[in-house]
Amino acid sequence: MQKLKAEEKIVTKSILKSTFEMWMDIVDVDVVIVGAGPSGLTAGKYLAKAGLKVVILERHLSFGGGTWGGGMGFPNIVVEKPADEILKEAGINLKPVNIGDNPEIEAELFTADSVEVPAKLGVAAIDAGAKILTGIVVEDLILKENKVSGVVIQSYSIEKAGLHVDPITISAKCVIDATGHDASVVHTLARKNKDLNIVVPGEKSMWADVGENTLVENTKEIFPNFYTCGMASNAYNAGYRMGAIFGGMYLSGKKVAELIIDKLRE
Repeated sequence: MQKLKAEEKIVTKSILKSTFEMWMDIVDVDVVIVGAGPSGLTAGKYLAKAGLKVVILERHLSFGGGTWGGGMGFPNIVVEKPADEILKEAGINLKPVNIGDNPEIEAELFTADSVEVPAKLGVAAIDAGAKILTGIVVEDLILKENKVSGVVIQSYSIEKAGLHVDPITISAKCVIDATGHDASVVHTLARKNKDLNIVVPGEKSMWADVGENTLVENTKEIFPNFYTCGMASNAYNAGYRMGAIFGGMYLSGKKVAELIIDKLRE
C-alpha cells in the first residue's frame, strides 16, 4: 500500500488558498439564490446550465431543505406530472403511485426517495456550474436606485453566537428568495425599507392541489431584480401549503430560472 503523505501547514495553506480564490471569483455574479431547498437547487441547475454565474447560499450545513425528512420522517415524497421530468433529468428514480383510491389522480403521481432526491438534485446543480455555499446567512440586501443589486452575508456560526461582526457582500444582477415558508429575505426587505410598503401575509393552511398550482403562478419578480420561488412565493402571496408533495417546488424553480434567463438576455 502506498504511504500517505501530509503536512499540517500545507493542508492549511491549501484550504486558505482555494477558499480565497473561490471568494474572489464569486463576489460578483449573475444570480444569488438564497436557500438550497428543492426550488433553489432546481433554479440553480437551470440558471447555471444557461451559462450564468450562480451562487446558492444555504444557512445550514446541508442542502435540500425539508426534502430529507419526507413526510413526517417517512423517507418518501410525492411528485406529480409534469414535474417528474425535472427529477428524471437528474437521474432520480420514481415509482408510479398505485393505491386504488382514485386511479385518475394516482396516474399523475410518483413517489421518490427523500434522500436520493436532494442528493442528486444538488449534484445536478453543481455539475451544471452552480456554486453551493453552506453555513452562510443573508442578513440584508444591497439596494441601489430602487433595485436589488446583491446580498449582505454573514457566517451562520457568527449569527448563532450573537457576535457583533460586520458582514461582507456579493453583488448580483438578480436575487432569488428560495428560503421556503419563512420567506426570510422578503421579510428583511420589508422590515428594513418600510417606505416600500411590502407586506408578507404568510402562507395559509393546507390545500394541496390549490397550493401546488398557485405556487407556480406566484413565482415572479416582486421587486426590481428580486424574485421569489418555492414556498417563499406562497408566503408572500398568502398561498396554501401543500405538505409532502413537491412538484410545484421543482416547477417553481424552473420557472424562476426561465424568467431570469429571459430578463438577462434582453
